[in-house]
Amino acid sequence: MEEKRKQKISYFYQYEFTIMKSFIFLTIFSVFFLFSDQVSAQKEQKDGFFMPADTLNKARAYALIGGTSVGYAATMIGLNAAWYADFERSSFHFFNDWGEWNDMDKVGHFYSAYNESLILMYGGLWAGMPRKKAMWMGVGFGALFQTSIEVLDGFSTKWGFSVGDIAFNTGGLALLAAQELAWQEQRITLKLSAHPVTYSRTPIFAVNGEGTTTAADRAADLYGEKFYETFLKDYNGQTLWASFNIRSFLKKEDSKIPKWLNIAVGYGADNLLGGFSNTWAVDDLNFRASPTEFPRRRQFYLSFDIDFTRIKSRKPFLKGLLICLNALKFPAPALEWNTHGGGFRFYPIYF
Repeated sequence: MEEKRKQKISYFYQYEFTIMKSFIFLTIFSVFFLFSDQVSAQKEQKDGFFMPADTLNKARAYALIGGTSVGYAATMIGLNAAWYADFERSSFHFFNDWGEWNDMDKVGHFYSAYNESLILMYGGLWAGMPRKKAMWMGVGFGALFQTSIEVLDGFSTKWGFSVGDIAFNTGGLALLAAQELAWQEQRITLKLSAHPVTYSRTPIFAVNGEGTTTAADRAADLYGEKFYETFLKDYNGQTLWASFNIRSFLKKEDSKIPKWLNIAVGYGADNLLGGFSNTWAVDDLNFRASPTEFPRRRQFYLSFDIDFTRIKSRKPFLKGLLICLNALKFPAPALEWNTHGGGFRFYPIYF
């Protein structure tokens, strides 16, 4: 019973980044098929497995689409069995979750939709597809993947289909497509950073009986305690960034600004111990964290960043690695302003 309680508590925020974790599985699954194809076919390009094809390579294209499709199906079946099977089903319905988790889940949808589609677009380019066709393939699979999650939510009694989630999914896909159609490159990229949070162990007393807990205990139930859990699930330690490449917006070709230098605007939150408020129940006891000690606040950041895709390399494998690294914000000095007041705060290094 206790384990199921913890699962229910943590589900709300976990499934947002389960999308990204599942997509990582999907990508690995696809690469497995691609690598198998590479091993079996001896007529690949001289530059090797990681070099994008100059023209459409049907074997790569079939493997990419087939592997992605199989990965998608396996992910949906797995999510349905692992998450939704334990909760009562209902007819399709909507759910209004605007403002929940200070909308960290919404920017998570924006980030996930964009990067899922971007990875698939690069996969299409690797297979030799024309850039515009590769982009539309990425957008199409990204929309399918994200919408499927919402449809599963729509048939769950405890949750529902979120129009807000779909709006932010669409925003991420639109950001990718608009840049490709306007500039044939990604000048604005969406990135993630995360750091471990130290939670208070000061006792929090139940409001309806005798009993205590702590913010640390609540966070452990919600977000886990291991580093990888923090990175994937802890809204209080995550920051989502829109990273702008400075050089690409300048007209002067002789600019001395490095091609890889970006400026990034970030969004985060702090003291989130519940979805809409810092109240929760443990067994029959109800707890409420003091809004003075644990003020729920939105955080806004300004920082420098690196666009790894603009770093020159002759090695196709290294270029691919840099593309993957570009989903993460580079640690750098940052300036924070938050909605709880207190002015600005400077971080020598922020991640």
